[in-house]
Amino acid sequence: MAPSAQKGSGCLSRGLLLLWALLGTGLCHTGAEVEDSSQDARTSTPVVVSNWTVTAQLVEETYTNLTQQCWEYFVDMMRNVTASELCEWKVISRPYSFLQHCLEAWADRLRYGYPNTLAEQYIFQSHHRYFHNCTLQHQVYFDPPEDVLLAMIIAPICLIPFLVTLVIWRSKDGKAQP
Repeated sequence: MAPSAQKGSGCLSRGLLLLWALLGTGLCHTGAEVEDSSQDARTSTPVVVSNWTVTAQLVEETYTNLTQQCWEYFVDMMRNVTASELCEWKVISRPYSFLQHCLEAWADRLRYGYPNTLAEQYIFQSHHRYFHNCTLQHQVYFDPPEDVLLAMIIAPICLIPFLVTLVIWRSKDGKAQP
């Protein structure tokens, strides 16, 4: 039996599943339906609470699945970064910003709240896995060579007497300057 090749990315089926889940739980109802059900909500409070509990669980499960996809895409993008480039912001800013944006965008779309524990776990995981060796050593500034340092010290010292002499010489004219 020949192995079958996967056709498509599966994003469409996941999107349809998400839409079905949202429609089935009542997140996508119109305002009129909500008004009609307000009378029922007063008489059957436990049903409403359980629906919201189910909805919250569904949103949390959906967010968990979507953030896992964000993480997997981030890991895939980081495969292109060499070990010597891991601490260079110009190289890692795009994947890192993508991960942060993806986590935040899905939380906003699902009204899940951001920052949240799951998003923080992924950010910490990225730092632990990829950036744990990035310290301030990559930003350490060394003293310049001695001859450059001496020139930087002596130049202003020599410039001050020259400027004082120039000011005194110009002021001896006696003419008022406009």
